[in-house]
Amino acid sequence: MPSGEISLRSAIVALALIVLTSPVKAQSLSGQADVIDVDTIAIRGEKTRIRLYGVDGPESQQTCNDASGARYLCGSKAADALASIIGRNGRVSCKEQDRDRYGRIVATCEANGRDIGGELIRQGWAVEYTQYSDGRYSGEEEEARRAKRGLWAGTFVKPWDWRRGESLPNEASTGSDRKCAIKGNISGSERIYHLPDSRNYARTTIDEAKGERWFCSEDEAKAAGWRAPRG
Repeated sequence: MPSGEISLRSAIVALALIVLTSPVKAQSLSGQADVIDVDTIAIRGEKTRIRLYGVDGPESQQTCNDASGARYLCGSKAADALASIIGRNGRVSCKEQDRDRYGRIVATCEANGRDIGGELIRQGWAVEYTQYSDGRYSGEEEEARRAKRGLWAGTFVKPWDWRRGESLPNEASTGSDRKCAIKGNISGSERIYHLPDSRNYARTTIDEAKGERWFCSEDEAKAAGWRAPRG
């Protein structure tokens, strides 16, 4: 084989090795952010969504118990907390750490000089995603837990356990113990609550095995995702 051809092949191999072993430069992104959910944001003008590094928050429809034992939509409440941390001007700056399996950028982000993920955990509206965080936010989580802030004020299922199907004990459904009279019925995909004086109350039965439950107030039922009957 001619020496020139060998040299060319060697050069190609060497170049390929350099490309394969060179670290990919992390992206830095900044701009106006919109909240997608408690641990995901989108920067206007950017196609790829950003997941906050080392943070896991309650899912959008996840319910938790507050300090009094009443159910509420903690995923929605946590997303509101994230929006508050970002602030009115909505400007954030993010530094890419990784990509997740959905193609989202995983990044640490700041707003108003604060680490957004760390502040969200410190306020108790998210937990440290220990599988990926390398202990980055362990101090913030311990502070929130001790002070009983946010989710820690009551009881909740860790987000990763919720996604696997784990749920809270059906504390709100013990009508006889709590003297709760509002019936939370599930009909197909509809969750409807019935007050004692409503038309269908008497013929509505509650099957807790199906996820149906009792409520002590309309506010509690609405917060858990049930609605009043139409008509």
